[in-house]
Amino acid sequence: MLRVSKVTLSYGAEPVLEGASLKVEKGQFTSLVGPSGSGKSSLLRVIMGLQRPEAGIIDLSAGREEVGILFQDDALLPWRTARENVALGLRARGTPKTKAGQEATSWLWRMGLAGFEERYPRELSGGQRKRVALAQVLALRPSLLLMDEPFASLDAIVRHRITQDLLRWVEHEKLTVLLVTHDLEEALVLSDTVYLLSQGPRASVRECYHVPIPRPRDLVQARAHPAFASLLGRLWQDLSDEVGEQHAATVQPLRREA
Repeated sequence: MLRVSKVTLSYGAEPVLEGASLKVEKGQFTSLVGPSGSGKSSLLRVIMGLQRPEAGIIDLSAGREEVGILFQDDALLPWRTARENVALGLRARGTPKTKAGQEATSWLWRMGLAGFEERYPRELSGGQRKRVALAQVLALRPSLLLMDEPFASLDAIVRHRITQDLLRWVEHEKLTVLLVTHDLEEALVLSDTVYLLSQGPRASVRECYHVPIPRPRDLVQARAHPAFASLLGRLWQDLSDEVGEQHAATVQPLRREA
């Protein structure tokens, strides 16, 4: 579905990525993790086509109109109801108004928002707004879903419920997903494959982890799988090594000068 080959990116004189490569298989859930400042969101913007790399190739088998995007901040229009927000993308694609409204209602029901169709974003909780934003994206039936820390602002209980609902839908539809997250446990319980970016600047993919937890998955039961603890320990150690190496490279010259 997606292949990223040797992508290099800088912001002015500041290098961000250098030779980053990964692939996302069709029907698979893939996560991208790494230290703060490693360029995770920057790489996602390159894949989205919002940022142009200096070098490298983005090979996307789906058309850009088949890519759904979910950011940390929702893009709901405050003057439109939940139904109207979900129908917005469908209308932009030429779906008749009545049919778009019916589709929007159906998706809101699937997201557990029956009875909230006529509410405006200001009348919804954070979790409900996130469900509307998710319905807005899924209503377009994307072949590839790109997500950048979409649930980071939610409290633990709401985040768990929404993530479990998303997981069920992804598994049911065999949707292809690439998630950027800081949460290593979230990455492992959701994903088939996890990529770890090295510490920036000039970050690249340090390691790839394959998650053998069978599907369908339950977020709680997945953490009890025998492979989970060992994978999490390995991922934490590799991440700590990256951060530690960067810290040592920074402070060592100061020690010599002292």
